[in-house]
Amino acid sequence: MNKLKAYAIVTGSYWAFMLTDGALRMLVLLYFNRLGYSPVTLAFLFLFYEIFGIITNLMGGWLAQSKGLKYTLILGLMIQPVALVSLSFMQNSWPPLFAIPFVMVIQAFSGIGKDLTKMSSKTAVKFLVPADRSSSLFKWVSVLTGSKNTIKGLGFFVGGFLLQSVGFRHGLWILAGLIVIVLILSLTSLPENIGETKNKMDFRKLFDIGDKLKLLSGARVFLFASRDIWFVVALPVYFTASFGWSHAEVGGFMALWVIGYGIIQGSAPVLLKFWTKGKAPAGTTAANVSLLLATVMIVLSLLFAFSIGPAPTITIGLIVFGLVFALNSSVHSFLVLDYAHGDKAAADVGFYYMANATGRLIGTLMSGLLFQFGGILWALAGSAVFLIVSYLITRKLK
Repeated sequence: MNKLKAYAIVTGSYWAFMLTDGALRMLVLLYFNRLGYSPVTLAFLFLFYEIFGIITNLMGGWLAQSKGLKYTLILGLMIQPVALVSLSFMQNSWPPLFAIPFVMVIQAFSGIGKDLTKMSSKTAVKFLVPADRSSSLFKWVSVLTGSKNTIKGLGFFVGGFLLQSVGFRHGLWILAGLIVIVLILSLTSLPENIGETKNKMDFRKLFDIGDKLKLLSGARVFLFASRDIWFVVALPVYFTASFGWSHAEVGGFMALWVIGYGIIQGSAPVLLKFWTKGKAPAGTTAANVSLLLATVMIVLSLLFAFSIGPAPTITIGLIVFGLVFALNSSVHSFLVLDYAHGDKAAADVGFYYMANATGRLIGTLMSGLLFQFGGILWALAGSAVFLIVSYLITRKLK
């Protein structure tokens, strides 16, 4: 099988999973918001999803190192339909004391499946591009990451649409059916030996990470926490409460934002040419984009604090934030593969995405807490603080 075909299969599998992942998140968020759950409780529904993402990325990298990337990719795809169908058994009559832990556990399994699939797909690109082709690697990674986020954005819309049209349970069944089809295709089409290495890594060397990768991982924690602080719970609930938007409208807007975000990520090699001069990004590029993103969020927070057009500030500001965040994330996604060692690539990428999951966990919790006690302004201010810290770490990569 040629490398382009293998890349297409890996990308298609990742697309399908992220469609269901985005749809599931919107289904759960809007459904339980409709049931009257508070913002803090909504954040807790995703708590295990993020916690197990941290564990999965670390262990998944080591597992892929031993078993190969096809093994971990298929395992991730197998877990998702089980989680989706299991969640459909939840009843409205269940008391919160039982319903909340049930959803948290099911979300944990979905998070495990998502991070196994994500780590496997992104690491596979490292093995499909020649080691001396950094510019090509940047383009391939940007296309994979950008298209994934575009598909996930579509998933937000699909989730809102399914909830409004067929309901919570049937929506979950439809998503499970989609993943089963993709699982069968991936199982029969993907080459067995993708990502396999001759030298099996000792588990004790899992944290033997290079200094640049440690710095990049630290910056990633604060970068993704900054996004999820206002994006996961605060923003959808704010749109519903302050603008009176329906489930489909909230899902549609969030979908368009993530789709646009994905398009920018996929176009990063072209958009960043004036900084990189046609070459692959370096640590300096990451620092420059990080500083720009922190500046955008500081300005956005100040505009909102002084009540300067709250509605256009939050909507237009979100678009500008998404554009710069997409470039920042795309540079990070390339650098982690560039810094990853050949035979240890899966473990290095797993460590990095463990940091990514840690940031999402912190951001998710902070999103519920800050919005609960200080509204959308506190969420925006918290995001700005985290971005400043991310920049201070990233500048050390220069």
